[in-house]
Amino acid sequence: MTAVEKRKLISKIVLGLSSLSAALGLFFLFWILYVLVSNGLEALNWNVFVFEGAPPGYEESGLKQALVGQLILVGTASLIGVPLGVLAGTYLSEYGQKSKLAETIRDISDIMMSAPSIVIGAFVYAIIVAPMGHFSGWAGVAALAIMMIPIILRTTDDMLHLVPSTLREAAFALGAPKYKVIVQVVYRGAKAGVLTGILLGIARIAGETAPLLFTSFNDNFMNTDLNEPMASLTVTMYNYATSPYEDWQRLGWAAAFILSMFILGINILGRLILLKKKGK
Repeated sequence: MTAVEKRKLISKIVLGLSSLSAALGLFFLFWILYVLVSNGLEALNWNVFVFEGAPPGYEESGLKQALVGQLILVGTASLIGVPLGVLAGTYLSEYGQKSKLAETIRDISDIMMSAPSIVIGAFVYAIIVAPMGHFSGWAGVAALAIMMIPIILRTTDDMLHLVPSTLREAAFALGAPKYKVIVQVVYRGAKAGVLTGILLGIARIAGETAPLLFTSFNDNFMNTDLNEPMASLTVTMYNYATSPYEDWQRLGWAAAFILSMFILGINILGRLILLKKKGK
């Protein structure tokens, strides 16, 4: 066997193994989606959206308190995390640049992005829940915001770096101050990428359970007061799915389906925004 034939044989073997691995991964992915969709759609009905949680055996039982609580927690965390993440990313790209402080912040951000969510939940428990003496929605919001900020920070930093420096120089040459250059030139050039990072950050925190177990805990009744324990779709799904009651297990499947479709929709929206930007 010549050297060329040997390289071709190795290439075919590697290609075959890679294709097999990809097919195996797709098989399990579609299997999971099939089980989720089939069980979720079967359990999904109008009662899920209009009724609160009820004891096992009651027909008028739903996920209203969990849906409302999830929206409040994720929405409030986004109101805190998005501005902080975008502003921090703007500082790194436009002011800090290659300074030691900026590089240190980038390193810490990378570490935070890979930190287990349960560790963040335990941290917030130690600094907020334990001193307060009780679980609360604010503690859950703090945990989710801490998880969101590094993602948006790094995405904003990277996207702003992609804006050509010639655009900044042209704006400066026209006499524009730095803040106007950032807002009216740099942000406009990177808005698709920054928006995609924000959507990915929201999708990241929307499916978290572990940090909420340590912070906002859960509530089987409707509650919109962030000073008290608050229901969330993820924790409710966990409690219902692991219960021995069939009607609660069905609600757990419904919660899993709703949450998965929400996260999938956000990710698809992010992809569409990027594709639209590339199309231009």
